[in-house]
Amino acid sequence: MAARSIASLTLSFGLVSIPVKLYSATESASGVGFNFLSPDGGRVKQQYVSEATGEVVARSDMKKGYEFEKGQYVVFTSDELKALEEGASHVVEIVSFVPEKSVDPLYYDKAYFIAPDKRGGKPYSLLRQAMQESQRCALAKWSYKGKTRIVQVRPAEDGMIFQQLLFADEVRALSDLNIENVAVTGTELQLALQIIDQVSEDAYDPSAYEDEEKKRVLAAIDQKIAGKQIVSPEATGDEPGGQVIDLMEALRASLSKSKPKKAPARKAAPVEEEEVLATKPRRPAKRAVAKVEEAPPAKVRARK
Repeated sequence: MAARSIASLTLSFGLVSIPVKLYSATESASGVGFNFLSPDGGRVKQQYVSEATGEVVARSDMKKGYEFEKGQYVVFTSDELKALEEGASHVVEIVSFVPEKSVDPLYYDKAYFIAPDKRGGKPYSLLRQAMQESQRCALAKWSYKGKTRIVQVRPAEDGMIFQQLLFADEVRALSDLNIENVAVTGTELQLALQIIDQVSEDAYDPSAYEDEEKKRVLAAIDQKIAGKQIVSPEATGDEPGGQVIDLMEALRASLSKSKPKKAPARKAAPVEEEEVLATKPRRPAKRAVAKVEEAPPAKVRARK
């Protein structure tokens, strides 16, 4: 099935205009949809009820209000809100070029593809190759559905990606969490690097992962249709408990458990047994109550 474009745009690059078509880069696959049913098996529908009167309000009779104080609203009509919207424009204006790595993926929102439209092949290829050579991406303004958005246009192997970005006030700061920076020993770091080398891959392969929960739900649906009883998946038993974990022992156990799939790309310096024992921190007391062995009573010296 051929991909269908969702919009025709013009990418403005200096005095150069590039006609492009916009395509969705992703598709919604968020689980399995269920309907709400009444006890008699019929579908139920959602209704809006007035808090003041308890009566059902039709959608056509609703108004939009902004609560500026508790229980106090300013009301806007549909025409007033429409007048405040940004006018739709087919022109996407590039405002700057920045290093591609300077855009934190945390700001990535919805992704699109752009492909050249009629007479747009050469300027499209020119912009793509120029960004590849300069290792920069473009930042542009895009007015869509009544709102101005900031987008990143970046080159890819087979074309260009049109990445919608979040605004600064839409992203929380990690520094607000005040995460404690705890020092680690050199030995602990070397063991951690060896674990990373053992399970490293050359690249991310999205086809290697799948939605396990969705598979279970679809299988359960098939079982229900066939009139079979649903069997719950067994617990793995790998959930962390409340025991105190010795970090060095956990690292060494991870190394013995992991099996390298290939030769490691970077060989970490081997850790000698003496070095491990010398730098091994004192093991904290276990929370589980251990059975105490009674020591033999000391001999009583006979009185003279």
